[in-house]
Amino acid sequence: MSTDITSKTAVKDIVVRYPQTRTTLEALGIDYCCGGKATLGQAAEQAGLSADRVLTDLEQALTKAGHDTESVRDWSTVSLTELVDHIEQTHHVFMKEQLPRLAGLLDKTIQAHGDRHGEILEQLRRNYISLKNDIEMHLMKEEQILFPLIRQMEAFEQHRGPTPEMHCGSIGNPIGQMEYEHDVAGEFLAQMRHVTNDYTLPSDACPTFTALYEGLDALEKDLHEHIHLENNILFPKTQALETRL
Repeated sequence: MSTDITSKTAVKDIVVRYPQTRTTLEALGIDYCCGGKATLGQAAEQAGLSADRVLTDLEQALTKAGHDTESVRDWSTVSLTELVDHIEQTHHVFMKEQLPRLAGLLDKTIQAHGDRHGEILEQLRRNYISLKNDIEMHLMKEEQILFPLIRQMEAFEQHRGPTPEMHCGSIGNPIGQMEYEHDVAGEFLAQMRHVTNDYTLPSDACPTFTALYEGLDALEKDLHEHIHLENNILFPKTQALETRL
């Protein structure tokens, strides 16, 4: 399957154009959300890989995807309202369920394994609690401020609603804040993965310890997808809408 992907293509453009590549990029350790503005060559170098290796893996992933019966949803083609609805109903709901659950698992793991793995678990807890607090506030800002405004803007353009009340000046202001908070969340995720050696379980891990690491890994993947949808699709399309209005 021939593509137009080269080492000079921005990672964010690859994922928007070919959503099927997300899993491969995740497996290679390439950041396609917060670091999506980097070229594929730059991202590969940062991950300690050759650009040719990454290009080959992406080509294979796209060829395999072409033979699969289930296609990955292309969120770049839907309306802004449908996209924010999806983010809220899928990623926000997931975070609201998993953040407190994982906090409970972390506490139980520290109680059971603190004497043998206390240093790692305490570092993990510090980063996780900071991430949890930041994300909970972040979701609230999106649901109460940014997403309603995006819905109003799209409704106005389609003659289905009044002029949006832009209390924050340009839509770029809240978007810029959200992007900054995405970067901070990305740093916490990277630190958590670092201190746990890529969520490698110790030999004496109990089922709770295992559930914690599996849950944190799933949280990271969901947040990466969440940030990708916003940074690479929702926010650019929203700013383009503001320009038209």
